[in-house]
Amino acid sequence: MLYSMTGFGRAEATVNGRQVVVEIKSLNGKQFEVVTKLTPILRPYELDIRNMLNNMLMRGTIDLTIAVKQEGASKPMVVNTDLAVFYYNSMKQIADQLGLEQDNVLSTLMRMPEVVAAEQDVLPEEEWMEVKKVVDAAAALLMTHRQHEGAALHKDLSLRIKNIEDMLEKIKPLEAQRTERIRAKLTQWLEDMAGKETIDSNRFEQEMIYYLERMDISEEKTRLKQHCIYFTDTVAQIEISKGKKLGFILQEIGREINTLGAKANHAEIQQIVINMKDELEKAKEQVLNIL
Repeated sequence: MLYSMTGFGRAEATVNGRQVVVEIKSLNGKQFEVVTKLTPILRPYELDIRNMLNNMLMRGTIDLTIAVKQEGASKPMVVNTDLAVFYYNSMKQIADQLGLEQDNVLSTLMRMPEVVAAEQDVLPEEEWMEVKKVVDAAAALLMTHRQHEGAALHKDLSLRIKNIEDMLEKIKPLEAQRTERIRAKLTQWLEDMAGKETIDSNRFEQEMIYYLERMDISEEKTRLKQHCIYFTDTVAQIEISKGKKLGFILQEIGREINTLGAKANHAEIQQIVINMKDELEKAKEQVLNIL
């Protein structure tokens, strides 16, 4: 089972007359990073929120928005009377000196900075526990979304690895042909350089065996097959977060494919290797999306 790193979750509830709306978006990321947009009354609980999301979402770039709105009447406002009196005395002094009318002074005062402000609210601990449940619900929905996205990734990655395994099987019937081509090429080269009569056949066979052993790709094929099986087994594991591990396995698969290409010395095998690399790159792109 695979989980994508991309997802979305939204939950809302009413907590003691407040409407709480939580939205969480997740995108790809190497580590856990979260950007929060919190209403001021939740700032004291920001660290708790981050820790909770870290435990639930594990990895990715997280965008969290929590809105808390007062239901019914508007949020209570407070008037800073002392500041209003200070502004009034200053304004009255200017008006008296310049002989200006003092009409609509009250409306002017109400617009002065910090005279009227929203009442500072503090979220009680028991209400925070209820808000926490809403955050938890949104995160759970995001994980469900991630799981659905992961199912599509699972299907695609399984296809890519199977294609590599199928291409590996196509190399086997070409190996005998490859060996004969190498032998014929070296024989012709020696005959052209030194003459057929001067070649020591016994020594030539010894050198040929040594050269063919160095060009042998049996170990690379075996390791490549084992890595593909390990990748498939890892995908099937219950563990949720395994994107990094799958990335490491793909690196090993790529190493064996590259060695096959370097040792191939055979046009058809090299073409197969190129197609393997194409499938591998597609798999790597998908693994970047995995949690």
